[in-house]
Formats: sequence, C-alpha cells, structure tokens
Amino acid sequence: MAKDQEIRTDAIILGAGPVGLFAVFELGLLGLSAAVVDILDKPGGQCAELYPEKPIYDIPAIPICTGQELTDNLLAQIKPFDPHFVLGEIATDLTKLTDGNWQITTDYGTKLTAPVVIIAAGGGSFVPKKPPLPNLAEFENHSLFYAVRDRQSLQGRNILIMGGGDSALDWAMALQKDATQIKLLHRRTEFRAMPDTVAKVKAAIATQKIDFYVGQVAELHGEDGQVSHVDIKTKTGEITQIPCDTILAFYGLTMKLGPVANFGLEMENNLIPVETTAYETNLPAVFAIGDIVTYPGKLKLILSGFHEAALMAQKAFTYARPGERLRFQYTTSSSDLQKKLGVAP
Repeated sequence: MAKDQEIRTDAIILGAGPVGLFAVFELGLLGLSAAVVDILDKPGGQCAELYPEKPIYDIPAIPICTGQELTDNLLAQIKPFDPHFVLGEIATDLTKLTDGNWQITTDYGTKLTAPVVIIAAGGGSFVPKKPPLPNLAEFENHSLFYAVRDRQSLQGRNILIMGGGDSALDWAMALQKDATQIKLLHRRTEFRAMPDTVAKVKAAIATQKIDFYVGQVAELHGEDGQVSHVDIKTKTGEITQIPCDTILAFYGLTMKLGPVANFGLEMENNLIPVETTAYETNLPAVFAIGDIVTYPGKLKLILSGFHEAALMAQKAFTYARPGERLRFQYTTSSSDLQKKLGVAP
C-alpha cells in the first residue's frame, strides 16, 4: 500500500495476530469494516513470526495445528470481509477528532480514521533491534531501513544488508535483480538461516554476485539522511570503508510496548486494564483484547482473546452504527450471515 495514504473504516485494529484477525471476523459478521495495522510485514503476529512451525494444541475443535496453519485458517475465515492490511508500519499516534472519530497515524504517515479502535497487540509491538550508533536516527527511514516496505525504491541501488539470519539472507538473494550491487555484512562467517538459503547465499558469494564482509558496523557517513558509506570494524580491529547508498538492517526483533504507552490509556504493569462486559479501556470506543489486557481472572490464551473479540464487537457496533439496532444472529441459522460469509445455499 502507498505511503501517506488515508483510510476510513469502521474499526482500526492494532495487531495482526490471531486475536486481531478474529476480531475482523466478529466485526464483519455485524457488517463492520476493519483495517489492521502491524509492524511485521505479514499477518500472524507471534504465531507466524516466532513459532510458525510450533504445534498448538488448545484451539477448540483443532487437535493440533502450527502457528502458520492457524494464521492461514484465520485469513481464509476473514477473506469475505476484505480487511485493509497496513503492514510494516507501527501506530505512533492516537488522536480524537472533532467529529468524534479516532485517528491513528503510523510511522510512515498513513492515517486511519474510524469511530472504533481495537488494540490487539499481544505483549506489545515487535520493534527492530538497532545497531548502537550515535547518528543512527539521521539515516532511519531515509536511507537505512529495518524492513523492505517499497521494493520499487530499491531499483538500481547499492545496498548493504546487515545481519546473518533468514531475513538478511532472503533479501540478499531476492534483491539481486533489483540492485546494482548487493553487499552483506555479518559479524561472523556462519549464518543463522535455513540451510537451503545459506547454501544459495554462499554460492552467490563464491560467484561474486554478493560481496561479503565479516565485521560490525562502526560508523555511518553521509549527509541529510543519505548514507554514502559505512565503516566496519573487523575482529582484528581494522576499519574498512564500504560504499553504499541504502542500508537494510536485519538484526532481529524484540517485543516492547511501544507508542501505545503514550496513547492516554490507563496502564497497569505495562498492561491495559479493561472492564469485562466489552473490553473497553478508559477511552470511550477504544477497546483492548488479547495478551495486552489485564482483568481479574485473565488467562493469556488465544482462546480467551477470541472470546474477548466476540464481546468487544457487540459494543463496538453501538459506536460505529449509532441509532441502529443490533440483532444477534447465529451463523448456523442466519441466511444474512451466510451470505456475508459466501456460504449461503
């Protein structure tokens, strides 16, 4: 999706993990549209990012599934409701507008407006681990990036990729057709990626399709946010200059509460207290569900988050459709709901 866009919808969901995805479904049954924001470049949250192959045993009626299988099934379930996904961006600001709506702004300038906001951010937001460099902020989002958000902009670039994991190696291979030069920097000669990917990258290094450097970045050089070259420090203490005009830093992700802490929400030990009839926060029409919430008896289970999403949607409807009567229906017997789901006979 383009940067600096404006999106209007019925509900904005922060977090594309299983609970956020199921919230799309529950809102969709009530005729409410949703946009989902997540800093990761794909839906699924922790399930897809941290343990896509790890088995999960406590999803009702599914004896066993992996994190990725759960994500894929949820995406198939919400497909009839066609949600907007704003991926690779983090919500930085929450503002109450004069017309009564809420507006979320992301770090890439995307603005989303809706009467309802749902925070389903799990334990917080995944944020990139950053190299400890004093002038880092000068180059961030100008010529240094932690994710590939606009591949077109990398055409013809001299790219330095930093890291030795799956993301670094995958992009080192994928961007060879886009960039004029690919350089890979890692602190050691061994990589932490899938064996097949490692083999392909080593072959590309051997044939000089990728220039490989061993060391750690010591300093960034450039002007007005545009990097020109970096200094790397080897194990022996030598400093080597590497020319580049774009840096992709893939040092992994860490979980932090992030900008949500500055939204004006009541917080309790980095969790959001909610009442349990609708999981509404202290801010009207701002809800929180999943692992980020706290209340007496809270269990940090995906199952609990699904329950919270169902109750939240009922109250969210009253904000999104003021004056309309909410009619409770079952998917097994309602022809209207079956039409929405595309399963009506």
